[in-house]
Amino acid sequence: MKRARSLTSLAATLALASTSALAVDLSANIGFNSKYIYRGIPQKTSSAFGGLDLTSGGIYLGTWGADVGDGIEIDYYGGYGLDVGEFSFSLGGTYYDYTGDFDDTYREVNIGAGWKWFTLDAAIGDYANFDGPTLDYRFYSLTAERNGLYGKIGAFSKDFDGTYYEAGYGNTLSVRETDLFDYAIAFIHSDSTLLGGSSDNNVALTLSRTLGNL
Repeated sequence: MKRARSLTSLAATLALASTSALAVDLSANIGFNSKYIYRGIPQKTSSAFGGLDLTSGGIYLGTWGADVGDGIEIDYYGGYGLDVGEFSFSLGGTYYDYTGDFDDTYREVNIGAGWKWFTLDAAIGDYANFDGPTLDYRFYSLTAERNGLYGKIGAFSKDFDGTYYEAGYGNTLSVRETDLFDYAIAFIHSDSTLLGGSSDNNVALTLSRTLGNL
């Protein structure tokens, strides 16, 4: 998986556009991760990614893919998001698939709630697990973000286990009021339970560009 999307999942983050209920927007994104780390678990060093997103009001549909070495990870997701004053809520689903033998498929129901600078996310998922029994898991994360700086703690339960901590900064590089690309850097500590061995520390840099109103 992007088993267990990192900082990026910027690449992998599900963004909701603030459009009118009748407007339909199509956007594309491309980018590069110095290290692709998802939910605290390293996937690949040096990974390119790209995706398409369709939004209308609070409804979103999208797909996102990344190089994972042995094939390509392809994600499909959709859902609905709602803002009420300073609060935000979202409900959706994600399907993670792979063209090679890097990993097997995952299916998730995703639930999110936010207030000002804080976001609480939960995922209820199952993992096909190749020829073994299907595994059930839960994932929870709490994120605080302010002016591009953020901190996050994420944890698994049920058939998956482990915790990671992430802190970073993201912004857009602009020249003469023209946006060139987005950048983000993340510092990630994953505990030994999550990695199934020793704990690990990683630094990941992400560069990306979004092309809107296609």
